[in-house]
Amino acid sequence: MSLTYEERKQTILARLSTEGKVQVHALAELFQVSTETIRRDLDRLEKEGRLRKVYGGAVQTRSERIEPTFIKRAQMHPGEKRAIGQTAAALIGEGETVLLDNGTTTLEIMRALKERADVTVITSSVPILACALEGFQGKVIFAGGDVNLGIQAATGAIAHQLLEQFKVNKAFISAGGISLSDGITEYNLEEALLSRKMMQRTEESILVADHSKFGVTTFAQIAPIEHISMIVTDRGCSQEWIEALNRLDVEVLIGGQS
Repeated sequence: MSLTYEERKQTILARLSTEGKVQVHALAELFQVSTETIRRDLDRLEKEGRLRKVYGGAVQTRSERIEPTFIKRAQMHPGEKRAIGQTAAALIGEGETVLLDNGTTTLEIMRALKERADVTVITSSVPILACALEGFQGKVIFAGGDVNLGIQAATGAIAHQLLEQFKVNKAFISAGGISLSDGITEYNLEEALLSRKMMQRTEESILVADHSKFGVTTFAQIAPIEHISMIVTDRGCSQEWIEALNRLDVEVLIGGQS
């Protein structure tokens, strides 16, 4: 029995999410339908804004949106981010020093660390610094520099020079998008470069991202996915993504699960 368009659509979108592109002939063979049927499917999906057709197939629609403000991002998937933050914070051992890059999910890690007097946090994020000043029992170091009011974080040469002085146990990295073909990406180049520097100054890099970031490519690459050891995400992360990450030897933890 042949699959309906809706059934084929879900498989096509899942493959796009994990692989970044699909080929007409490969899909026709997979679904046992004609190449014309697949081309019609891709036409419909392109009109829906779900992909972009190219010669012989289709690719992901790149995220061309302007990044939402920090306050607006904090209001998106708040429950998932809280669970991710709590699970990520539990990974931090006694006496460890960690880097937190600038993000609404890494902010949740800071909130979960409030009672941890044994932890040192280094960050370039103004909201994370402000959170730490509201009763954090441990030690906080601000990697200052030119404070970008738009992204509410320190960036530039001074911040990079300060980070060069440290070697830490873990770095928790946020992202604008995660793609198997394009890696971990961010909307802002300066933020991407600073997150990359943090990854260079740590023993272990851990990505914290809710499910909406998967299959998305934004402007500037932070690093290939293989450069991280673990992703902490939420229950919305698809099984296809979990399997793809495991094939890259990247461990996946689901926030809120014991």
